[in-house]
Amino acid sequence: MDTVRVDCLFPLAVSDLTDDALSSLYARADRSEPWLRVNFVSSVDGAATVDGVSGGLGGDADHRVFDLLRALCDVVIVGAGTVRAESYGPMRLEQPSADRRIARGLPPHPVFAIVSHSLSLDPASRIFTDAPVRPIIITTDAAPRDNRDALAAVADIVIAGVDELDPVAMTVALAERGLTQQHCEGGPSLFGALIAAGVVDELCLTVSPQLAAGDAKRIAAGALAHPGELTLGHVLVSGDTLLLRYEVAR
Repeated sequence: MDTVRVDCLFPLAVSDLTDDALSSLYARADRSEPWLRVNFVSSVDGAATVDGVSGGLGGDADHRVFDLLRALCDVVIVGAGTVRAESYGPMRLEQPSADRRIARGLPPHPVFAIVSHSLSLDPASRIFTDAPVRPIIITTDAAPRDNRDALAAVADIVIAGVDELDPVAMTVALAERGLTQQHCEGGPSLFGALIAAGVVDELCLTVSPQLAAGDAKRIAAGALAHPGELTLGHVLVSGDTLLLRYEVAR
């Protein structure tokens, strides 16, 4: 595998990196240590979506890194609202990504974990019926019992919290299942809850060269007691797009 120094902060061109070299920038050497990475795209003026979805912000380089990050993780965590808004399907990777995982000694596909308070999910959805790995639904003890029972036929139910999501309980429960490399794709409310709970280790942010204005959400929502500090890990460029990796300062 190609290796790339991960401590260099001068920009690297994505087009100059092979998939192996690009993956090495994000790969964790010790997979036994729990690690929660969050991945977002944003316009320069802070919009997380255009016309309600993030797809209008991401370009080829963002999509490439998006796929490689999924290939590195054990579980992909997404809020149910984002699953619906972004029209998620089953967590099935393209064959090159699955082959890359197999070469690393990983299963072909990561587990899909959906966070939902109301459990307003359709058990007959392709997310469940076509899933290559049985999904996980993360919810609270207050979630409707009928919905929980129906979804338990197609997914593993993980209770993390009484009335509200407990992000610490969520990350611990996933790690206890062997899913230590945790990758969250949003949305903003979930990201805000994870930040407030202090469980985020890393943020990968693509800055799209657009000014969106409007009333689109930022990448994180909710209140914090104080701003969190980040340490810049690396900077990648693709044309006028920046791909940034930050670690949370402890």
